[in-house]
Amino acid sequence: MSAGAEKRVLLLGGVTEALAIARTLGPRHIYSLAGVGRVPNDLQCQVRVGGYGGAEGLTQFIRAEGIDLIVDATHPYAAQISRNAVAAARIAGIACWALRRPAWQAGPGDDWREVGDWAELMTALAPFERPLFTLGREPLQHIHEIPEHQFWTMRALEACAGNARCEVIGARGPFLLADERDLFARRDIDVLISKNSGSIATEPKLEVARERGLPVLILKRPDLPEADSMFGDVGALREALDSFLARQ
Repeated sequence: MSAGAEKRVLLLGGVTEALAIARTLGPRHIYSLAGVGRVPNDLQCQVRVGGYGGAEGLTQFIRAEGIDLIVDATHPYAAQISRNAVAAARIAGIACWALRRPAWQAGPGDDWREVGDWAELMTALAPFERPLFTLGREPLQHIHEIPEHQFWTMRALEACAGNARCEVIGARGPFLLADERDLFARRDIDVLISKNSGSIATEPKLEVARERGLPVLILKRPDLPEADSMFGDVGALREALDSFLARQ
C-alpha cells in the first residue's frame, strides 16, 4: 500500500456475523459471497458474488484490487475457501484474519454422535425412521437412496423438490424455540442431523432434541488453517478491524 493511501479490506462472507461486519465497511471495501442464499442490497461497501478460481485466482484478485487485508468470515465447514484465503494472503504478502466461531459443546442430557462423512452418517442413521436434516442442500444428491423405512425432512435456505419419501423445507434462521418444537412434533422427528456450526441462530434445534430425548448426529468439523489472527467472536474482530483501518 502506498504511503497515505486508504487501506482496503476483502471480507469473505458466509455466516451471519459477516453481514454485521459488512455493514460497518465503507465503499472502498469489498464484501465477497459465494452466491448461496440472499445477497444484501443495502450495504455501503461493494458486494462481489462468485468464486475466484482457487488460491491462484484469489491472489490475482488481491493484487489487481489493491487489497491490504483479507478477513475470512466464511462458514466453519467451508474449509477450502479458508485454505485458499490463507494461501493467497501469504503469496500476496498481506495478512489474513479469520473469524473462528467456537463449536457447540454437548451438555447434560445431550446424546450427540459425531460422524466423519456421509457413509458414517448413513450407517448411524439406519435405526431411525423420521430424520430431520439441517445440512443445507448437501443431502439432495442422496434423496434417491433413502431406505424404504425412512421419510426425510430436509431444511435448506430455499425450498425445492423432494420426492415421495423426502420433503425439503425452505427456511432461514434465526429460528425460534417454539417454532422448532412445533416442527419436531408435527414431523414426528426421531433424530436430528446437523453440522456443528456454533451459530446462536440455529441452536434452538439442539435444545428441542434434548427436551425430546433425541440423538443428534453431528457432522465433524473440518480442520481449518491457521490464519495470522483468529477471533472467537465478532465483537473482538470488529474492534481489531477498526484499529487496523485507523492506522495509516
